[in-house]
Amino acid sequence: MNDIAKKELWFISGSQHLYGAETLEQVRRNAGEIARGLDDSPHIPLRMVFKALVTTPEEISNACQAANASQACIGVVLWMHTFSPAKMWIHGLKLLNKPLCHLHTQFNAEIPWKSIDMDFMNLNQSAHGDREFGFLVSRMRIKRKVVAGHWKDAPVQKKLGVWARTALGWDELQRLRVARIGDNMREVAVTEGDKVAAQLRFGLSVNGYGTSELTRRISDLGESEVSALLETYESEYHLAPELLKKGPKRASLAEAARIELGLRAFLEEGGFMAFTDTFENLGSLRQLPGIAVQRLMNDGYGFGAEGDWKTAALLRAMKVMGHGLPGGTSFMEDYTYHFTPEKSYVLGSHMLEICPSIADGKPSCEVHPLGIGGKEDPVRLVFNSPAGPAINASLVDMGNRFRLIVNEVTAVTPMANLPKLPVARVLWEPRPDLETAATAWIHAGGAHHTVYTQALTTEFMEDFAEMAGIELLVIDPYTSLREFKDKLNANEVYYHLFQQRM
Repeated sequence: MNDIAKKELWFISGSQHLYGAETLEQVRRNAGEIARGLDDSPHIPLRMVFKALVTTPEEISNACQAANASQACIGVVLWMHTFSPAKMWIHGLKLLNKPLCHLHTQFNAEIPWKSIDMDFMNLNQSAHGDREFGFLVSRMRIKRKVVAGHWKDAPVQKKLGVWARTALGWDELQRLRVARIGDNMREVAVTEGDKVAAQLRFGLSVNGYGTSELTRRISDLGESEVSALLETYESEYHLAPELLKKGPKRASLAEAARIELGLRAFLEEGGFMAFTDTFENLGSLRQLPGIAVQRLMNDGYGFGAEGDWKTAALLRAMKVMGHGLPGGTSFMEDYTYHFTPEKSYVLGSHMLEICPSIADGKPSCEVHPLGIGGKEDPVRLVFNSPAGPAINASLVDMGNRFRLIVNEVTAVTPMANLPKLPVARVLWEPRPDLETAATAWIHAGGAHHTVYTQALTTEFMEDFAEMAGIELLVIDPYTSLREFKDKLNANEVYYHLFQQRM
């Protein structure tokens, strides 16, 4: 996450030469003040840099090309202080390939009732300057975020902050390398997908590697490295008695540490920030990576089980979006249901790989048998997750397009202890209810693997879908199955007619 400090948003204001040099200089000063104010906002995690006042097609095109060429710039915020005839923007917007946010604001908050005159009106024309610009962007079918309100207001700054964080995640995908260690779980449909189409759409690259890549690095490890990591385990987690220094399963913990060190070395050497594995292709690994994957996710890596590279990439992007925010983000799976006449719930979990960033307290480090994979008993972190609002997000390949499905949920405290369940878990109530949410999810083709997060909200995923140009389906408290199915049918027509797959 260290590159975040090097990233910035460019603030560009539009006008025209009709108003004269004095007015344009005032526009420039006002735009600079807004940019500085947004740059100082605690709600916006990136630098907001005032880059240009543009008044001609050439200036606009030059500014857009400069944004494209800048590695620091990850998004452009545009604002029309005065009227800016929008035909001037056509060529520049055709060139622009960075995320776009249209800020619909004005410099002053209130009308100066006693002093307002036509000079004031000509200077402060955002009310219709932005509408002219908005028409042109809509006419060009360009996806963007529109934020309306006064730039000093916290709700406006928070919306810009969400968009800025989402732009960070999108920027991450442009260079993301995903390592598939082994292949997909055999005969599973939803974890498959078109990797070429994904690279064209999202920028990420996905390639496969054998488990020998890990075992070679594991064999190169020294005992001092393993001992140091074992001490870390002892200090950060509650070790089960059998994993303590003289415990009968201490060798299992040492082997888990070797796997983590080997896996981490492989990822770092290859520049991978997301990866997958599968229990059906472990090669000579002695146990399925459990605590290793959990700790790597906690450090920001994306992960997908059973070869699920789409979820691994989405998790990495969402980790970047949520960096520094309260609440964690993890790989997740809808595992089993709790049906009652009053309310029904989902118990989310996986065999091993749930990120401790969503742990409610200090995790327990345990070793238990795993009935699949044919390997030694793997070590894992066991914990519950805190109550509170969250979302589950699933990225699927529909053949002619990618679809993002989001379900708003509320995590709750389990009704009882789970002493015999040897995995990390979270219990949640889907919105609007389990029966409606599950029905809509299945109609949408949502995967059983998701990214679960208490750090991000639906707004982040809306912005992400806009940036990626992909389909978004949201299941929330207002979801009606009849309307949801109608939207699915309408979307089939829309994407067939207007959006051909790359």
